[in-house]
Amino acid sequence: MAQRFGGRYSPGADRSAPTQAPPPALAPPLRGRARTSILMALAALPVMSAFFQDGATALAGNLLAAAVLFAGALVTREGLKAEAAWAARKIARRPAVPRKIFGAVLTGAGVMLATMTGLSGLIAGIVYGVVAGALHLTAFGLDPMRDKGMEGIDAHQTNRVARSIEEAEKHLAAMQDAVRRAKDREAESRVARVVQKARAMFRTVEEDPRDLSAARKFLGVYLMGARDATAKFADLYAQTRDATVKREYFALLDDLEKGMDAKRETLLVTDRTDLDVEIEVLRDRLKRDGLPVGE
Repeated sequence: MAQRFGGRYSPGADRSAPTQAPPPALAPPLRGRARTSILMALAALPVMSAFFQDGATALAGNLLAAAVLFAGALVTREGLKAEAAWAARKIARRPAVPRKIFGAVLTGAGVMLATMTGLSGLIAGIVYGVVAGALHLTAFGLDPMRDKGMEGIDAHQTNRVARSIEEAEKHLAAMQDAVRRAKDREAESRVARVVQKARAMFRTVEEDPRDLSAARKFLGVYLMGARDATAKFADLYAQTRDATVKREYFALLDDLEKGMDAKRETLLVTDRTDLDVEIEVLRDRLKRDGLPVGE
């Protein structure tokens, strides 16, 4: 259903109302997405060539090649998403499944099947498949092969932070998926703003994993409750378009935003206090060793 755009200066709007907060920044486009789209389009070539060849074997081979090529493009796109998420975070575990490498293997296998059918030769098909796989790796690169952490933080604590943030990201993704069912642009914008604030808090926790205990409720309980509330709001508002329901839901998001801002500020103050303590301890040690210390 089409939605009518409305704003402060639209006909019938209350111009005395305060200006709304600016919309959240758009997420950067997925790097390499266009190239995976090209791979998906190329998967249609074996299907087209199948109609110009005789025999059921050639038809089956080309259809299988097309399916494998398309699967390779999908797996590669998922690998790009996993790599983007890994690069955006300061503490992250490497992807459990090397999707881009698997995408290269599937692409090579698809090209091998297509060329074997078209050129009637196993050796030629293998050569083309190897070349296609190598070109795929050249174009998209390898998957992240190492975990990202912080020096001076033990691996157990780093893994706890990574797991907690992965679960929190799932709650945010579920909120964004659910609010789309409401078909309300303003609600989607408000949820996107909450997602931005939540991720800002994630980065704060990643910078000092010792903050995990203090932020655990926001990463788990509160975001889980917001996810459930968003799902219920979307289903109810899609049916009734009740302005009261929308206002109450926005009030909930306001409370969640204020809570996250306050908690993040508390974490930052705590980090600064810890840094000041470390500096004073180091200065005392330097003074005891008879070294000059600047004021």
